[in-house]
Amino acid sequence: MMKKYILLAACALGLSLSSCEDFLNYTPTAVVNEDKAFSDPEKMVNAAYAMLGDCWYTYPFNLFPYGDVSSDDCLKGGSGTTDTGYHAFDIWTTLTATTPGEMDELWYRLYVAISRCNRALLALERNGDQLGEDVKTQRVAEMRFLRGHFYFKLLTVFRQVPWIDEQVVEDNSYEKVSNTALNYQQLFQKVIDDFKAAYDVLPVKEPGEDGRANKIAAAAYLAKCYLTLAWGDGYEATTGEGHINSEYMQKVIDYTDDVISSGYGYLEDYGDIFLPVYKNSKESVFAVQCSDYEDDNTTYGRANWSNMLNGCWQMWSCGWDFHKPSQNLVNAFKTKNGLPMFDDYNNEIDYPINGQPTSQKWDPRLFHTVGMPTFPYKYEAEYTMTTDNSRTPNTYGYYTSLKEVPQRSEGETYNGSWQAFAMNDYVFRYTDVMLMRAEALIELNRLDEAEKIVNDIRGRAALSVNKHISYAKDQCEIAQYPDNYFTSKEVARKCLRWERRLEMAMENGRFFDLRRWGIASKTLNAYFLTEQNDVYEGQTYGQYYKDAHFTAGKNEFFPIPYNQMYYIPGLYTQNKGYE
Repeated sequence: MMKKYILLAACALGLSLSSCEDFLNYTPTAVVNEDKAFSDPEKMVNAAYAMLGDCWYTYPFNLFPYGDVSSDDCLKGGSGTTDTGYHAFDIWTTLTATTPGEMDELWYRLYVAISRCNRALLALERNGDQLGEDVKTQRVAEMRFLRGHFYFKLLTVFRQVPWIDEQVVEDNSYEKVSNTALNYQQLFQKVIDDFKAAYDVLPVKEPGEDGRANKIAAAAYLAKCYLTLAWGDGYEATTGEGHINSEYMQKVIDYTDDVISSGYGYLEDYGDIFLPVYKNSKESVFAVQCSDYEDDNTTYGRANWSNMLNGCWQMWSCGWDFHKPSQNLVNAFKTKNGLPMFDDYNNEIDYPINGQPTSQKWDPRLFHTVGMPTFPYKYEAEYTMTTDNSRTPNTYGYYTSLKEVPQRSEGETYNGSWQAFAMNDYVFRYTDVMLMRAEALIELNRLDEAEKIVNDIRGRAALSVNKHISYAKDQCEIAQYPDNYFTSKEVARKCLRWERRLEMAMENGRFFDLRRWGIASKTLNAYFLTEQNDVYEGQTYGQYYKDAHFTAGKNEFFPIPYNQMYYIPGLYTQNKGYE
């Protein structure tokens, strides 16, 4: 899994060697001696932390192509369907183990991150006493948290993965570990064990203290793990309302109790959540820390390279116009008497135009989430969007994503042909955790408690108009659900799922939600039928969705990349439905 990449990279880069065989016999000179590296466990820990943000658009650790492009929330974007390999994620029918190459990069880079965690654990085992017992114990817990974090991403995307821990490193037995040695539930238990080890040791930290792992972040992750497992095994035939594990749902409640009792909470204005100045506010339970080079005095800064493609076309020096909100998502923000239009929201295409209020009203979170022609870009009138701010409107339309970018007036991190943003990547924000809690409460028949959480979130949205989007005030209308509106699980689920979609829109997890609930095929195949008829001011787009189809029993997970399958032939087994 590791050695092959080193070899291929060396050959591809054309090192001054006559052949790959020469490389195998070459003694590297710029290599840190392992014993020397392990002698400084604190630096090994820092190296593991550094992997949190060691991402790139071809292996985005925030998983935006896997969780959003694959869903009904957005279209891929870019210069056309061949721009990157992510078109297959958009339509599913062309997704195979050999395409795109980006899946292989993500697999590899996540295992590089896990390798650093494992080596830090070995360094702490061998030489951690120099740090003192308390610090050593805490650092071990932090490394197990980080390892759990990276494995959670692997399980989320690829499902059946090999479990490589510090003992495998110690034994140098990588090439003997099959991806079927542990089943899906057993793999998840390993991840849960890592987060539980962190939860039992790490301190509770107040918002903004630093970017280290802490007890509350571990509690949020444990809740997420149990919520995922509580619905089934991920495949639609064995996932959904008929497969609820109430014991696991109670675990979600137990661990979110810790988050509630901490110093974290709802940030008062929804728009502030996505501005850099508030990046470590009480809303941020755990986030990957990013920075600008002017702030940290480095050449490139610690930018969020996962989102480098997602800037608005011609708004930034280098905006590549990926991650384009769908018309279906825009329609989902429609309200009637302040409540969602559950049954007829998508009957016709509609969109607000600045300065032209109509009888159709909108949830205010639309204007914080989706950039639209005629409206200020990220609240700034001097940067108002037009139809010129779309790279390929005949393919991907005119909307743009707002949450992952700063305001244009704040300047930009621009280097050569690339754009980068110093925006933290939320792993968990408080509202996300509370929505997970509400989801579990519903399944445990505690409907009134779930309704209060949803109404609290809607109440915050109602107050998020005057500060940033006053220009859209006459177009906004949102209300809380009347008392006892959650009369049954069916009604409560519908409201909760709608709320989760609007609140967390374009935050890289919509497809994973649909999969967890066992409704991905129904939702996406209906979406493909309507989204191919998109039109904005006479411009049609989205017609490529005529080739899209989601196959239940196969597409719930992504295929094991071809290069990994044949790293050692026969060692790994492909996911169901893929060749």
